[in-house]
Amino acid sequence: MAGSHEIAIVGESWGEREEIERAPFVGPSGYLLTRMLDEAGIRRADCFLTNVFNLRPEGNKIETLCDSKSEAIKGFPSLGKGKYVHGRYISELERLQSELVEYNPNLIIALGNTPTWALLGRTGISSIRGTTALSTHTVTGFKVLPTYHPAAVLRQWELRPTVVMDFIKAKREATFPEVRRLERTIWIEPKIEDLYEFKQRYINGCGRCAVDIETAGNQITCIGFAPSPRTALVVPFVDGRRIGKNYWGNGENERKAWNFVRDILSDKKIHKTFQNGLYDIAFIWRAVGMKVYGTEHDTMLLHHALQPEALKSLGYLGSVYTDEGNWKQMRRVATIKRDD
Repeated sequence: MAGSHEIAIVGESWGEREEIERAPFVGPSGYLLTRMLDEAGIRRADCFLTNVFNLRPEGNKIETLCDSKSEAIKGFPSLGKGKYVHGRYISELERLQSELVEYNPNLIIALGNTPTWALLGRTGISSIRGTTALSTHTVTGFKVLPTYHPAAVLRQWELRPTVVMDFIKAKREATFPEVRRLERTIWIEPKIEDLYEFKQRYINGCGRCAVDIETAGNQITCIGFAPSPRTALVVPFVDGRRIGKNYWGNGENERKAWNFVRDILSDKKIHKTFQNGLYDIAFIWRAVGMKVYGTEHDTMLLHHALQPEALKSLGYLGSVYTDEGNWKQMRRVATIKRDD
């Protein structure tokens, strides 16, 4: 195997210009790709570029390579509803495998649904873009970062800031080959004693704390505190599994929980960071009459100052600024605070 390189870029298939020159990304999509890579600080000449299919599908439609499940390449899901890549094209995946193994990149950028399908066995690029994962199909164990194909950007120009930011993330991720995730402990379903313990161990003297609320109607259903990147606490108030939907079971415990929240929000020595804090702070005041002191930063506003054309949700910010997975799709937890 050759020595490790940093970035391989995998596209879908040839277009008209690519078919003529028998090379990837030489048409309008290739020009746009070069511009976006340059904005992210990546030299195209330093990357290995290839496609899943080194051929031009009829009408430039990848669906023309598909057939029924019985004729499909085994072990791969559909590219769309009832659309399975025909087994006759398995040689293209074998060629792609050989190329990537020989180049041995730290990171593969998968441009669009087709390379994401080929490398991760998944589709739905809008929900998984920006999240690194290890390849499981065609070739295994390579770090993959999916994002939109430049051709999609040409059709939907509003996608351009996202692709550039994904490329900026790719430049950072390409300096090492493994998928890195911070180990975190999140205290959930706490007892009153747990709140006091958490405050004593992590909140007191922390200096800075991230705060976020979840709401339903005019109620705060829970509020989270993160005094460090590795530790957080969720204080729930509404629980649909319990009679009356009151998590704390009785008014006395709920009062203690709200007093705990008030102590943190009113502490001017704790500098607080919100996401869309103008909404959260006003909602806290309207819902429970608590004032928030010590607010220092708002991640949504800071992001808007840097990328005014990009999306603003917390999940989106996580996808471009952190090395986390897409937590909206997570259903399992690795660490749960004891319940004894």
